[in-house]
Amino acid sequence: MTIRTTLVILFDLLAVIAAWMGGLLIRFNFTLPPNHDYYAGTGSHTFAILGVLIVIHALACRWAGLYRGIWRFASLPDLKRALRAVAVSAIGLLAVRALYTGPGSTLPRAMLIAYPLLLAVIMCSGRMAWRIWKEHRQYGKSSSIGTPVIMVGAGSGGAMLIHQFERNPNWRVVALLDDDRKKWGLELSGIPILGGTDILSRTLSTHRVEHVILAMPSASPTVIKRIANIAVGAGAKVLIVPGIEELMCGRVEIDAMRPIDIEDLLGREPVYIDAARVHQSFAGHTILITGAGGSIGSELCRQLARYAPKRLILLEAGEFALYSITEWLSLHCPEMEIVPLIGNVQEDGRNEEILASWHPQIVFHAAAYKHVPLMETGNAWQAVRNNVHGTLQIARCALRHGVERFVMISTDKAVNPTNVMGASKRLAEMACQALAPGGGTRFEIVRFGNVLGSAGSVIPKFQAQIARGGPVTVTHPEVTRYFMSIPEAAQLVLQAAAQGESGEIFVLDMGRPVKVADLAHNMIKLSGYTETQIGIEFTGLRPGEKLYEELLADTEQTLPTPHPKLRIARSRPVEPGFLDALQAWLDQPGPVSDETVRRDIRRWVSEYAPAQHEARPDAPATRTETKMAH
Repeated sequence: MTIRTTLVILFDLLAVIAAWMGGLLIRFNFTLPPNHDYYAGTGSHTFAILGVLIVIHALACRWAGLYRGIWRFASLPDLKRALRAVAVSAIGLLAVRALYTGPGSTLPRAMLIAYPLLLAVIMCSGRMAWRIWKEHRQYGKSSSIGTPVIMVGAGSGGAMLIHQFERNPNWRVVALLDDDRKKWGLELSGIPILGGTDILSRTLSTHRVEHVILAMPSASPTVIKRIANIAVGAGAKVLIVPGIEELMCGRVEIDAMRPIDIEDLLGREPVYIDAARVHQSFAGHTILITGAGGSIGSELCRQLARYAPKRLILLEAGEFALYSITEWLSLHCPEMEIVPLIGNVQEDGRNEEILASWHPQIVFHAAAYKHVPLMETGNAWQAVRNNVHGTLQIARCALRHGVERFVMISTDKAVNPTNVMGASKRLAEMACQALAPGGGTRFEIVRFGNVLGSAGSVIPKFQAQIARGGPVTVTHPEVTRYFMSIPEAAQLVLQAAAQGESGEIFVLDMGRPVKVADLAHNMIKLSGYTETQIGIEFTGLRPGEKLYEELLADTEQTLPTPHPKLRIARSRPVEPGFLDALQAWLDQPGPVSDETVRRDIRRWVSEYAPAQHEARPDAPATRTETKMAH
C-alpha cells in the first residue's frame, strides 16, 4: 500500500468521525446536553457505535473501488463510487440502530439523514477540492495567457473542448456563440454565450480575435459552410473538430483540431450507402483493381478492404504508386491477402497471365489517362490507346475468364466531349456497353466529375501556388466544375457496382457546380492571406477545356435508382459492328497525328465537338481582387 493510498483511507475514516459528530451537533442545535452521555458523544456507547461504523465504512470503500482512482483527476465516476460507499454506510447505520439494544440505545432519527448527507458532502467535496487546487497550481495561469479564440457551439462538444482548453496554455476562449436562443446570456464554464452566429464578424472585431473554433457535432455541412465562410470573410483563421463520434463520446483532444479546408467549405452532405448490400456483394471475393495506385484506385482499395474481400489484386503501371498503396493495406489490413502486380492494361499477355492465375470475380477498372490538356496536344493517340484499347483488352479478358462483374470508372468529360480525353472515355464506355450482352459478365460504368485532392487536380496546384506566394492561376473567370471528395466518390462507385445489372451508365450526384475562381478565393482566405497579398491570374482556357461540365443528371436524361445519389444515364445504343470497326482502328500502327485522332473519333462519338478557343482569351484582368463569394 502506498503512502498516497494510506492518506486517502485515513481521510475517509476521519470523514466518518466528522460526519457522526457533525450530525449530533446539528441534531442538538450545536448545544449537547451534558446529562445525556450517549448524545454528548462522551459515553462508551457512542464510541462503540462509531467504531462499528468506521469498520463498515472501510469495507464499503474497498468494495466500491474508491482507492483505484486518482484524486487529481477526480470525476463523475469517482463521485459515484464515493456515493455507493456512503449508501453502504447508511445501511450499516440502520442495521446498528436495529440491532443495538444496550443503554442509551435510542439513536435520534435525525442521524439517519444527517450522517449519510454529511459523509457524502465531506468525501465528495474533499476529492473535488483537491482536484481544483492541483489544477489551479498547474493550469491556473492558462486563463490569462494563450491565443484568444471565439468558439462556435455551446453544446456538449463545446463543453468538452473548453474542458480541454483549461489545461492548455496555448488557447484561451473569450466568448461563445450558439444559434440556440435559450443559451444566449448564459455562461459555460464561466465563458459568456454572447448570441448567435450572425454576430460572429462583430464579435471577432470587438474582442480583437483572429481565430474561430467550430465545435458543432450536430451541425450539417451546410451550416458549417455558412459559418466558416463568415469567419473566413472576416479574416479569421478557422479550426474545426473532426469526427462527430469522437466528440460525442468524450474523446476530444486539442490535437484533434485541424484547420478547416476547402472540402468543409463545399458543404456536401455525407454519403450513406447500403453497407449490408455492399458487404454481401464483395465479402469473400477476389477483386482486381486496375490503376490501383491512382487517386480513385487506391481509395477503392481502402474502401473495399472494409468489406472483407478474400483477396485484393492490385494492378498498377507505376512502381512507387503500387508500393504506397501496398504498404498502406499491409499496415491497416494485415489479415487480408494483397497481390501487388506491375503491369499495363494494354498488354493483353499480362492481362491473361493475371486473370488465369488469380481468377478474380470482380474487376474495377480505374486505370486511365485523365489530364485533359496533356492528352489534347501531342498525346492524343496515347490517350486513345490507354483509355480505349486498354479498356477493351482488360474487358475482353474478363469475359474470357468468366469474371462476374466488370466496373469501369468513367468521367463527366465523356458527356458531349470537347477534348480527346473525354471522347476516349466515351469510346471506352461504348466498348463496355457493346460487350455487355455477350456473356455472363455484368458490365457497369460509373461516371463522375472532379475529385478533391486527386493527382493533377486543381486543389494541390492552388496550394503550391499559394505556398510560393502566388499568383493563383485560373483559366477563366466563369469556368465551373463539379467537385466531390475521393472517399465519397469511391463509396458511390461501390454502391453502383453492388446494385448494377449490366450495361448501365451510373451518374453520381455531384451536387452544385462550383466556380473555380471562387474556389481560389476561398483557398487564399483559408491560407491566411488577403486577396491583395495573393492575387488571381486568368490564363485562358487550355486546349480541350470547356467552361461547364455536364453530368446528364436531370430527370429528363436519366433514370432514378434506389439510391438518391445515383442515377442511370439514358445513353444511345451502340450500333452493330462497332467493336470490329473500333478494334481495326486501334490495331493500326502508330504514330497517329492528333488531327487524325480527332477526325476518326467523330465517326463513333457524334456528340464530340473539339473545343475552339484561343490559348488566352480576353479576361477582365490578369490579377483580380474581387471579393470571395459566400
